[in-house]
Parts: sequence; C-alpha cells; structure tokens
Amino acid sequence: MTVNLTRQEAKALLSKPKRSKFRNEPVVIDGIRFDSKKEGNRWLELKALERAGEISHLVRQPKFYLFGSKGPVLMKSARYPNGRRATWRGDFAYFCSRRNKRICEDVKGMRTDMYLLKKASVLACYPGLEIVEI
Repeated sequence: MTVNLTRQEAKALLSKPKRSKFRNEPVVIDGIRFDSKKEGNRWLELKALERAGEISHLVRQPKFYLFGSKGPVLMKSARYPNGRRATWRGDFAYFCSRRNKRICEDVKGMRTDMYLLKKASVLACYPGLEIVEI
C-alpha cells in the first residue's frame, strides 16, 4: 500500500516537537499563556494578593524603555537602520502600599548575562523601581 503525502504533511509527521531553550513548559491559566508553570503559579499568587488588598495595579509584561545621558538607547539593525528603542520586559509589576514602592517581578529559571545587563540598566533608568527575582 502506497501513501502519498505532501511535503508539509511528511515534515509534520517526522519533525520532533520543538523544546524550549530552558526546558520550561508553557501553561495556560484563565486563557492567558505563560512561559512556564512557575510563572503561571506566581500569577495566581499575585491575583490573590491583589484581591486581599495587599498589592494594587497588577499588570503583566510591563515594558521599560532604556535610556542614557543623551536620550533613548537605540538598537540598530538592517531592519531598523535608524535604530529602535531598547526595552526590557518584566513578568509582573504592581504597587505595594506596605513598602510604598512599585515592584517588578521577573520569574527566573536561569540568570543570563544579558538579563543581568538589562536589569542593571533598568535600575539605573528607574531608581524608584525594585526588581524582584522569583
């Protein structure tokens, strides 16, 4: 018996599922996709803290623009010859009234050199911010 498959069908059958770089398993909670189970569980914890009134203004994936003494940090590439603004995204941000501070959380499985560099840059640009690694 001969089965005729298109190239795409054969490729789909033979290819292995792509593993994530850090071996994390994505999870969907409340219709929201999280990069890892750890991150999804932390979201549930923060939602409970918000309902209890311990934190407020909870947001996911807050974006922080990086800037230097001469203005925004620009990353130039073939697609952006004039540069595009460099950013860093945390996993969660909220305001903690007990500490009177805005806190940004980043769920980490591995601290890379790039993460450490961007973290230092964000802290220099936003001195009132506290970054917490979970």
